[in-house]
Amino acid sequence: MTDHAASHATMTMGITSMVALLLIALLWLAYLAGAWRTQRQKPWSRGRTLLFTLGCMTLAVAFMPSLMHAAHQDVRWHMVQHLLLGMFAPLGLVFAAPMTLLLRNLPAEGARRLVRFLGTRPVRVLTHPVTAALFDIGGMYLLYMTPLYAHSLVTPWLSIFLHLHFVVSGTLFTWAIAGPDPAPHRPSWRTRMGVLLVAMAAHATLGKLLYAFNFPRGTGADPEELHQAAMWMYYWGDLAEATLVVALMLAWLRRRRRLSDFNEASPDLRPIRECLAGPIPAVGSGHRSK
Repeated sequence: MTDHAASHATMTMGITSMVALLLIALLWLAYLAGAWRTQRQKPWSRGRTLLFTLGCMTLAVAFMPSLMHAAHQDVRWHMVQHLLLGMFAPLGLVFAAPMTLLLRNLPAEGARRLVRFLGTRPVRVLTHPVTAALFDIGGMYLLYMTPLYAHSLVTPWLSIFLHLHFVVSGTLFTWAIAGPDPAPHRPSWRTRMGVLLVAMAAHATLGKLLYAFNFPRGTGADPEELHQAAMWMYYWGDLAEATLVVALMLAWLRRRRRLSDFNEASPDLRPIRECLAGPIPAVGSGHRSK
């Protein structure tokens, strides 16, 4: 890379970092304003506010100029940035239930329009766990197993696009699998768990391929640097995915408990309960749901 190109890349990273940090701050303030506004009518969980704050802080760390520069020079730091943007920050952002908060703050007609929009076919396809997994995990295969990553090092707009892709695809996948927000036509628990397990296997396989065959290529990095980057992706990625498994299991247990309580409190409404229960067996009723 020439001195002029290096100077241009440094300036681009600086601008990207400033814009990203500004947007993150605005996003955080918007969430706080929404939580404060709805708090006056109905309590809003402080835990969710804390989660959103942690998610925004994780994004901010990933976009700090020092980390941006290190990630551009070293594949290992790129992997750290990738994990922060695409796997850990989405956990805080999604489990803070921002869609629920938005629905509470919108006027009734606006909330109805948003719900109708979420129920449209394109949104349903985009937010299906399978689509989200292809977008997220498939994008990683495309980035690291092809010359795309090497091109991003010398193409500023491509680098910016990849950062955005990490955030959007990671958030979409986390939301589609275990998001607490209401989602029309959300697939069954079994479907989401199945997709999550397949995605975990695909992610682990990618980490092993990167380690075994020294991907990504064309970066000028030595094998030891590539091996460490692959190991960080493999092990830290497992931690984020294990968190998703736990969250999904807890959501399933809460749903079973609510159905059980509903069944005991309103035995005359059992037909309605069975319709709501779907494939989950009724607890303590001795009757298997369809």
